[in-house]
Amino acid sequence: MQYKDYYEILGVKRDATESEIKSAYRKLARKYHPDVNKTKEAEGKFKDINEAYEVLGDKQKRQRYDSLGANWQGGAEYTPPPGFEQFNFGGGSGAQYQSFNFGGDMGGFSDFFSSLFGDMMGAQMGGQSSRRRTQDFNGFDFGATSGKRTSRTAREAQTMNENLDVTKTLNVTAKDLFDQKPITVKFNEIERCTQCPPNGGYCSVCGGTGIRSEQKSIKVKLPPEIKEGQKVRVRGEGKTDTRGQKGDLYLVINIKDKEYEVSGSDLTKDIEITPPEAVLGCKKDISTLHGNIGIKIPPKTSSGQLLRLKNLGLPKKEGGFGNLNAKIKIIIPKNLSDKQIELYKKIQEIT
Repeated sequence: MQYKDYYEILGVKRDATESEIKSAYRKLARKYHPDVNKTKEAEGKFKDINEAYEVLGDKQKRQRYDSLGANWQGGAEYTPPPGFEQFNFGGGSGAQYQSFNFGGDMGGFSDFFSSLFGDMMGAQMGGQSSRRRTQDFNGFDFGATSGKRTSRTAREAQTMNENLDVTKTLNVTAKDLFDQKPITVKFNEIERCTQCPPNGGYCSVCGGTGIRSEQKSIKVKLPPEIKEGQKVRVRGEGKTDTRGQKGDLYLVINIKDKEYEVSGSDLTKDIEITPPEAVLGCKKDISTLHGNIGIKIPPKTSSGQLLRLKNLGLPKKEGGFGNLNAKIKIIIPKNLSDKQIELYKKIQEIT
């Protein structure tokens, strides 16, 4: 699922006061209420706005949300704390959750919200009637509608409970792939706090939020010729359920390299030359993953032309190495003298 930045949704800073949050919510709620705003995006925005205020307008929920840290970005892949999927969201038997309506059929809160606050909402809903109170801001009535309860089947709940796998993005460079050494992967995993007092007292480990962040560090060796978007499975490094069962960690490969373009075991690298060098040919010293080498640029070489340098790429599955493609890029020097410019003019006149 994706992380939701509730501060960004309401357009407030992370240190905003309660009054600033409430003011921002009122303004946006008026703007995007479906009874007033008939655009296609209004319904979705109105739902997000109400969900954001449900969290930031409540001290306890805001504290738990802030414990995730300020380094997350909206839309980033987020893994819920282990065990949170097993909370009873409805306060009764079975796996239920409360669906909130705000003047129309808005549906329930997001999975992200439920993964963090399902336990809290279940407790809060136990003593509430099925009718939501009217939200009236300065005469702007958002309406009061009866709430809905949507039950999850036992099969769905079981599937959720068994989903202990975690997926992360792993950024690698061409050198990482060339070295074929184990790569150290560090990441923060949000986990349910197991040290909270059973009587509901204050927990010094998680600060009363019910969740804690644990930094993990593992070593992973990537197979040769791995491609962008492929997954590497690390057994037993996923989430842990209440029975001690562990899921797997899946690392999605993202090749980020400023110098090389990677395609299997082949590499492509830009080689810059000047117009005279392109016309007359030249020798260039270039760096490769195998060390520095000298190459010969033939006369009349065009920009974008590839020079194949065999066995200077990445390791192959069957042994040996791929190729390095030197991609010619003709550049114009920035500081040309008047004499040089005149020479270019003469060349232009005779062509």
